[in-house]
Amino acid sequence: MLSLSEADRQNLLRLARHAVEEAVSRTQLPENIPHDGVFAERCGVFVTLRSGRRLRGCIGVIDADEPLGDSVVRCAASAALQDPRFAPVRLEDLGALQIEISLLSPPAAIDPTEIEVGRHGLLIAQGTRRGLLLPQVAAEHGLTREQFLEEACRKALLPREAWRDAETQVFGFTCEVLIDDGASPGE
Repeated sequence: MLSLSEADRQNLLRLARHAVEEAVSRTQLPENIPHDGVFAERCGVFVTLRSGRRLRGCIGVIDADEPLGDSVVRCAASAALQDPRFAPVRLEDLGALQIEISLLSPPAAIDPTEIEVGRHGLLIAQGTRRGLLLPQVAAEHGLTREQFLEEACRKALLPREAWRDAETQVFGFTCEVLIDDGASPGE
């Protein structure tokens, strides 16, 4: 897992907010994405957008195929405009938008009995189907370990009990979560 300073945390959140603002107001990505320091690191990342307590979008990448700065920008813009579960974020929504960045540890095979609700995220894989739930999902919804496994299977479009099948792979990961509750710092 990355070791982040408070400045790193704020810079990542500021970049995500800027990406959302550019995507919503100008339908483009920021022109100058930093690629030094923490922005050059590689890890899985999810960007979650909320308005009040309502989810507005959540898009991420599990595999660290590009520098973190690029991943944060792409995921933030996609969460704002391309999450198929939600209407795109509008200009008038920006002021109330909460941005959450989840930085993922590499997924590793985990025995279902070792899953700690609220600590581990889950990735369920069977064939070409994959379903991922962040650790905070189980905590926010008060899920038991078994319910968490079932929901990850459902997200993978598998039967709820698929996690018990020998051909289903269960991976766990942890997250460092960064939260920005409102307007950009300094405004």
